[in-house]
Formats: sequence, structure tokens, C-alpha cells
Amino acid sequence: MSKNATDRIFEALEERIVTGTIKSGERIDETAAAEQFGVSRTPVREAFARLAASDLIEKRDGQRGYFASAPSITRLIEMFEVMAELEGMCARLASRRMRTADIERLKLANEACHAAIENNDPDLYYALNVDFHEIVYNGCGNRFLADETRQIRHRLKSYRRLQLRVRGRMNQSLGEHSAIIEAIVAGDAATAERLSKAHVSVQGERFADLMAQL
Repeated sequence: MSKNATDRIFEALEERIVTGTIKSGERIDETAAAEQFGVSRTPVREAFARLAASDLIEKRDGQRGYFASAPSITRLIEMFEVMAELEGMCARLASRRMRTADIERLKLANEACHAAIENNDPDLYYALNVDFHEIVYNGCGNRFLADETRQIRHRLKSYRRLQLRVRGRMNQSLGEHSAIIEAIVAGDAATAERLSKAHVSVQGERFADLMAQL
């Protein structure tokens, strides 16, 4: 997948902020970033807008420019806990309400994720993984729940992308998708909920892996 200047700047700064190379509270200057990446200020501004939308940078009253604003580890874990609960609820309802045509779309979305693994492209996998989850959200039949789940997923996007760089995680994720699909097809609401919660949780080894990336 080709990347333009905005994508490259966004991803570079995103990684530096979430891994702590750029400390929370540190000022990030547009002009300096443009010079560093050898581009005009336009793609830098676009990248900064995306970083702000992801809650990774912020403006402060009375101060010029942007400041890194990564959440604390405690806050991060709290957000993952809430996301796991919401994802589980979406899958539970989808197992009862999802239409046959949408189940087929879910299977195709998972097959597309496999193609990203073959290309060893975690960023492409993340984008296709979003498609997979969107089908579950839409299939749950509860627009309010789907919107709330999307919001917290968006706030955790950078960390979810980082998780996929752990060796073997993409294959593990794909297998978890397959198990979730089986539960939804079977109409097994309890299993679909349990598997979906586990899919996005950061307990045990996944917590250690995430901390190692950070």
C-alpha cells in the first residue's frame, strides 16, 4: 500500500508519541516537522489534524503549537477494558441479529485479512481488521452501541496498530476472527461475546507485549 507524505508523517509521529520517544507534554512544532521530513507545511498540518483527532496531540490555552498527549498506562488499560466490553456486546447481539448476507461479508473480510498476513503488512491488516469489526458493529442492530464502540476504537487505534507488530499477532488475530465467526454462525451469543472480549483485551501476555512495544 503506497503512502503519501501525510501518511508517512502521521505514522512516524504516531509511533514516536505512543512509544514515548516524544514525551507526553512535549511541544511539537509544525515548521520543525516540515524541515525534518523535507516537505511543505501542508502535509504536516494534515498529519497534525489526524494526530489531534486520535487524541495524540492537543492545543493548550495560552500556548502556541501542539503538545503530545498520550494517555498514561493506567488510562490506556482502562480504555482497553471498556473497549473489550463493548466489542463483546456487539458480537453477542450480532450472533442473534446478523443477516446471512452480512455473515458472508464477514467471512470475506477475514479472508482479506489473510492476504495482508501473506504480505507481512500489519498496517494493511489493521485497515482490513477494521472492516471486519465494522461488519460486526453493523450486524449488532444497535446503532448507539456501534457508534460508542467506534469512538473508543478510534481513540485506541494507534495502540491497536502497534500490537499487530508483535511477532505472530496477526496470525493469532486471524484465528480469533475465525472462532468469532463460528460462534456468530452458530447463534452462540455467550461464546461470541467471550471470544470478542478476549480478542481486544490486553491481559496477561498481551499486556506484556504491548508494554514491550511502548
